Amino acid sequence: MNTIKIGIMSHKDFRQYTIDIAKGLEKPDTDAPKVWFDSVETMAEVLSSSNRELLNLIKIHHPQSLSELAKISGRRKEGLSRTLRTMKNHGIVKLEKGKRNSTIPSVLADCFEVAAFS
Repeated sequence: MNTIKIGIMSHKDFRQYTIDIAKGLEKPDTDAPKVWFDSVETMAEVLSSSNRELLNLIKIHHPQSLSELAKISGRRKEGLSRTLRTMKNHGIVKLEKGKRNSTIPSVLADCFEVAAFS
């Protein structure tokens, strides 16, 4: 099980937080979140029950293409592509190029710890 810590902070506050880090005014803890969402609602969309099930299918079956994952999951390839790109942008999955320009998904995180910041 790979656990990733998720932070929830408004876009405005996150921007200031990263500026303060860059200026040396703030030093994040070693256990600070690595993935950030601007709201609980956004996090809930990305980590919906159907998307967590998708992560589980990837972990169990190790599909070698999005077409294979579409067959396993019963979801459309186009929708999978969008969902997986979003998850990749949040550091939840890795997408690698395979044979004949296929995309091979793999799970980076399958357990999530949430920390909210104001």
